[in-house]
Amino acid sequence: MEQEKTELWLIRHGETEWSMSGAHTSRTDIPLTGHGKERAREIHNYLQGKSFSLVLSSPRQRAYETCRIAGYADVAQIDENLREWDYGDYEGRTTADIRKEQPGWSIWKSAPQGGEALPEVAARAQKIIARALDAGGRVALFSHAHFLRILAATWIGLPPEAGRLFTLGTGSVSTLGFERETRVIQSWNRSFETE
Repeated sequence: MEQEKTELWLIRHGETEWSMSGAHTSRTDIPLTGHGKERAREIHNYLQGKSFSLVLSSPRQRAYETCRIAGYADVAQIDENLREWDYGDYEGRTTADIRKEQPGWSIWKSAPQGGEALPEVAARAQKIIARALDAGGRVALFSHAHFLRILAATWIGLPPEAGRLFTLGTGSVSTLGFERETRVIQSWNRSFETE
């Protein structure tokens, strides 16, 4: 089956000021830090020479800039479905700050006020998976941590809240694919720290 040759390359954007602080960042369109740009250059070096049947990017500048520095802006298509989970009223706030008002709060257990519920994010992930399977081959997805974690859980048949089990650093690359007909995680959270 041709779909079994599909690989999804999940590329989380480089570091931003808010990712450094742990602030929830969805709609706020903030740039990469200098370190985030360096990580994107390291992704470029890692991906150099790799061709993709389809390259998709979130519309947020932190993801698209990572895509550009990595060398794929000329072929990338913006897909709104790759945007980060909409955190609503929790935009820009850390979990520790939110827990001062709501002890024990977790994004994975409670939908953010004014934002997206987990099933809505998972539905967007399914659309990206369907688009990747239609394209076949190696597909690059430049996106965000929570969204990509949900997509990975969905890919391997887990409920979307299982995304909480997968950590994903800034400027990382992960791959999803098949072992025979079974969807699998081939590699996870590969990062490129400079010495």
